[in-house]
Amino acid sequence: MPAITASMVGELRAKTDAPMMECKKALTEAEGDMERAEELLRVKLGSKAGKAASRITAEGVVACKVDGATGALVEVNCETDFVSKNDDFLAFSAAIAQLVAVHDPADVASIAALPLTQVGFGPTVEDVRKGLIGKIGENIAVRRFKRYAATGQLASYLHGTRIGVLVAFEGDEVAAKDVAMHVAAMKPVALMSADVPTTLIDKERSIAAQKAEEDAVKARDEGKSVQPPEIVAKRVEGSVQKYLKEVSLFNQTFVKNDKQTVEQMLKERATSVKAFTLYVVGEGIEKKVDDFAAEVAAQVAAAKGG
Repeated sequence: MPAITASMVGELRAKTDAPMMECKKALTEAEGDMERAEELLRVKLGSKAGKAASRITAEGVVACKVDGATGALVEVNCETDFVSKNDDFLAFSAAIAQLVAVHDPADVASIAALPLTQVGFGPTVEDVRKGLIGKIGENIAVRRFKRYAATGQLASYLHGTRIGVLVAFEGDEVAAKDVAMHVAAMKPVALMSADVPTTLIDKERSIAAQKAEEDAVKARDEGKSVQPPEIVAKRVEGSVQKYLKEVSLFNQTFVKNDKQTVEQMLKERATSVKAFTLYVVGEGIEKKVDDFAAEVAAQVAAAKGG
C-alpha cells in the first residue's frame, strides 16, 4: 500500500472539510486512492464531507463573449493566482472567447491555429500562447469552451473571473440573468432530473447504499432491530431522488425567493431556459501539492550522490 503523506491528507481535507484524522483513515482504507477516499468520507460523514468538493484546484480565468444570439464561454488555465491577474493573460483569455464565438472551432485543439496577434506575438493563437509562456514564465493552456448560436437569446454572468455562466433562453432577459446568477451560486448539473448523468446518479446511489449498510452494522452492534431490505431500498431511492432535486436547475429553490422553484419563477415570468453552461476555474483538476520536505531530502541525496 502506498504511504499516506501529510500532503495527501491535506488535499483530501481541502476537498471535503472533514477532520484530519478522518481523512487519514479514509485514505488508508482506500489505499491512497483520492476519489475512493472522498467517497468513503461521504458515506461516513454524509453531506458534511461534500461542502468543499467544488473548491478550486487550479488557477486561471473564465471569459465570456456574447454578440446577439452567438456567445462563447471559455476557461483558460495558468499555474498561479498571481498570473491569473496578469493583464496579458487576461487579454489573451478574452481574445480566445471572442475567437471561439466568431470562428466556431471544432475542438480545443482547433483553437491553436486561429488568427491572433498580441503584444508582439502571432500570427496564431498558438504563437501567442508560446510567446506569453516565455514572457510570463508559466504554462498557459486553453482547457475548454462552450459556444451557443441560433439558440434564441443568451444571458451571461461572471462572478469575478473564476465562475462563468452562459444561459440560452427565450423570454425575459432579467429573468434569464437571474437564472445565470442562480446557476453560479447553486451549481446545478442539469436542467431537469431526467438530464442528470447516470454516472452521477449511480455514484449517489452507491453512497446511499453504503450509508444504509453502515447504519445496519451499527444497529446490529447496538442490539437494535435492522430495517428490512424493502425499507432500506426505499431509503436509498429516497436519497437519490433528493439528490436529483438538489442538482437539477428547474427543481432547485430560487436563490432570490425561497418560496418558489426556478421552474415556477420562469413560468411566472413567461421565460423558458433551453440550456446552460457553468464553468468554475480548475473544477475537476487536482492541483499539485509539493511535499517540500521530500523535495529537499531528494535534492540533498542527489547532491551527495554527485
